[in-house]
Amino acid sequence: MKSGPSLPLTRLDNRERFRQIVLEAKAGAESGLAPMGHQVTNTRLRAHFHPAHRVEEAVDGVENLLFLRRLAERIESDWPGVLAELEAVRARLVSRAGLIANVTLDETRYGAFAPLLADFIGRLPNTRGAADSASSLESFPRNEGLAFPAQVNYVGKGGNLFDLGYRLHGSIAVINNMLRRDYLLQRIRIQGGAYGAFATFNPTSGVYTNLSYRDPNLAATLDVYDGTAAFLRGVDLSDDELTRAIIGAIGAIDAYQLPDAKGYTSLTRYLTGETDARLQQYRDEVLSTTTADFHALADVLEAMRDSGDIVVLGSREALESASLGLTITKVM
Repeated sequence: MKSGPSLPLTRLDNRERFRQIVLEAKAGAESGLAPMGHQVTNTRLRAHFHPAHRVEEAVDGVENLLFLRRLAERIESDWPGVLAELEAVRARLVSRAGLIANVTLDETRYGAFAPLLADFIGRLPNTRGAADSASSLESFPRNEGLAFPAQVNYVGKGGNLFDLGYRLHGSIAVINNMLRRDYLLQRIRIQGGAYGAFATFNPTSGVYTNLSYRDPNLAATLDVYDGTAAFLRGVDLSDDELTRAIIGAIGAIDAYQLPDAKGYTSLTRYLTGETDARLQQYRDEVLSTTTADFHALADVLEAMRDSGDIVVLGSREALESASLGLTITKVM
């Protein structure tokens, strides 16, 4: 690929403008703690188990909020050092070395667009920097409390099912659909008074998490999570009940997507090595789910019950009074 004239680069040395950007980002992260508390908890919890999730926590979680606060102070005390780091980050990001371009458009228009894309890429510098390892990021204690002023809690517990011997099977989508709708909804929201309860699973990393939203309880919610395996062992679904659970799961997998979403999905599948054959196998496993699959997953979730990590976002008083030995970090 031929290199054209270099692209003009944005100036990074406007200290006041950068200060405004950092303060706005910090304020946004702080204001999102309560309304997005379950996602804050989930991001932190997943970071315990997989390098990709540790990166996610570093750039979009509590760790990022703490970083922004330190950065705001450094802008005042060490602006030359901050500017040097900004330049170093740009040198790594604005480069055609290792670049992947994902384009979504009509096939008939790609011929006209391709030369423009090639010209743009050719203008990027071809610099390579030493890659940082996700393992160099901060590790976390097994059981964490994230303290901020609140009258409710966001309670999470999870683990990496692949590390516990689980092999990916599409039935987990059906099982989670039923757990959210029946078990967690009944025990945590209706009986426990929380605003919401969730079971999530990432089929790429293997990380499984249980979460609650605006939850007046803490220890009692963890007890519900720990009872999931026993609940699944007792499942005896009728054909109609199983069919409804399967329909709910397959509908989420094959949800309608607009072109931009299709393009993003294709990129993530490329990056993770997902294939059409594996996706079809996963769909077939969803459609062929049986009660025996519920019982099989119970064994894995029982192991997670005993080895899983805990993250709770809530008031310091609630975190300390739970007597769970949480390592508490002040977030607000």
